[in-house]
Amino acid sequence: MLVLFETPAGFALFKVLDEGKLDKVEDLWKEFTTSDSARKVVELKAFNKFENTSDALSAATLIIDSKPSKGLRKFLQKHCEGETLAVADSKLGNAIKEKLKIDCLHNSAVMELMRGLRNQLTELITGLGAQDLGPMSLGLSHSLSRYKLKFSPEKVDTMIIQAIGLLDDLDKELNTYAMRVREWYGWHFPELTKIVTDNIQYAKVVKTMGNRANAVNLDFSEILSDEELETQLKEAAVISMGTEVSDLDLLNIRELCDQVLALSEYRAQLYEYLRSRMNTIAPNLTALVGELVGARLIAHGGSLLNLAKQPGSTIQILGAEKALFRALKTKHSTPKYGLIYHASLIGKASQKHKGKISRSLAAKTALAIRYDALGDGEDNSIGTESRLKLETRLQVLEHKELGKSAGSTKGKPKIEVYEKDRKKGAGALTTPAKTYNPAADLVLGQSTEETPKKSELASKKRKHHEAETAPSAEPEEEAIQEDGDQEDRKKKKKKKSKETKETPAVEADGEKKKKSKEAEEPAVAASEGEKKKKKQTSDVDGEDVAMQTEGSAKKDKKKKKKRRADDE
Repeated sequence: MLVLFETPAGFALFKVLDEGKLDKVEDLWKEFTTSDSARKVVELKAFNKFENTSDALSAATLIIDSKPSKGLRKFLQKHCEGETLAVADSKLGNAIKEKLKIDCLHNSAVMELMRGLRNQLTELITGLGAQDLGPMSLGLSHSLSRYKLKFSPEKVDTMIIQAIGLLDDLDKELNTYAMRVREWYGWHFPELTKIVTDNIQYAKVVKTMGNRANAVNLDFSEILSDEELETQLKEAAVISMGTEVSDLDLLNIRELCDQVLALSEYRAQLYEYLRSRMNTIAPNLTALVGELVGARLIAHGGSLLNLAKQPGSTIQILGAEKALFRALKTKHSTPKYGLIYHASLIGKASQKHKGKISRSLAAKTALAIRYDALGDGEDNSIGTESRLKLETRLQVLEHKELGKSAGSTKGKPKIEVYEKDRKKGAGALTTPAKTYNPAADLVLGQSTEETPKKSELASKKRKHHEAETAPSAEPEEEAIQEDGDQEDRKKKKKKKSKETKETPAVEADGEKKKKSKEAEEPAVAASEGEKKKKKQTSDVDGEDVAMQTEGSAKKDKKKKKKRRADDE
């Protein structure tokens, strides 16, 4: 049995001298503790050396993919006729068996044998020292890692991140410088600010003109495309309200204008560089959202690969993190777009459809980024196709809205008034109007039939009361006279009390007590007689009222039952 062993220097074939020792897998490592004991188990039969690094790299990559190289096939055909080959990879063994018809073996004993060979490799292969094997393995590992990563300097997105950052900084600086030129030169020629609105044209005009008195003799046709602006500038220069400035001031203003123009030229060059890099690194993303928006997305994500790991919903709100967390904290509606808002497709959409288009664009952008980051193709076919689909969807949404507003057949139907009771073509109603029927009202409480009966009962009570109170009329009159005398006495007491207020309080109290005792004696006697009479009359009246209430309650119950039966 032969053993195939791969090294950074080449392929080695070892012949197993004692195959019986392979049966004892647990004790096999003891045979490779020393080089002498290892030579008793295996012996080097052949060695195929790599010619150069590229040959070693190609063979190693094929071995990793479980495929034998051309040199390995020739080597095995030459030395493995009629032998069983032990390999470290079962897939490689299957490939060798299919192509070369060589029986291959892979089990735990073979793997233990491989470990022993690796331990004593420099002793078993003559001419291969440890000092040579280390640099060979290091160089091969570096070459293999570069090949597997497929490293390309054209695919570095760090340049895009730096370029878009510098472009934003240049825009800020350019705006600051231009505003400083307008403010500085505005003291000398303030009317020029309203005539020339573009910052670059303003700097060119100031650099060319210098003092406003020179404007009449100069030609601004190369700077200002409109002739009316040129005439307005010359007329305003003659009647300007600005102050006079010295030549030294104008020199410094012109130098600042040179800085503004230099920054604008460099910004244009940087934009072209960024555009070319974006078309190289992310062509589909560039075709879908543009160079600037795509570069800002890559810079915000950190790299193109990190951005490819994000879902479409994250790409949609990328750049609006503060608004998102503020909305979640205050329980308001979350933002619909972030950096992607500046894409041309969202700019074309109306305010009503911006949310839908941004969601669709984010989904397509996520697919384009993944293809650019992980795909092998370098064309922008996916980006252009996705853009066309989004444009057609936007047109469909806009046309639907136009159709509804124009009142077409696809719009909302007219709401007709529902007139069920009117005849067709006539204004009269088919059914007459209903009148109010007061007889159908139900009055709660006692009915009017009870009133005459109540009056009869009341008259009977009066007669009975008069008959009982007739013999006792004389004592009642006496009691009334006594009551009148008591009232007269009380009035006199009040008058006397008013007159005797000035006297001492002790005498007044004594007199009051005497008078009250005298007045209480006849009053007590009269009140006892009244109480006896009232008790006699109340007993008779109570019995009559109880009888009447019982009879009326029974009648009420019978009437309520009749009403319920009629209602049912």
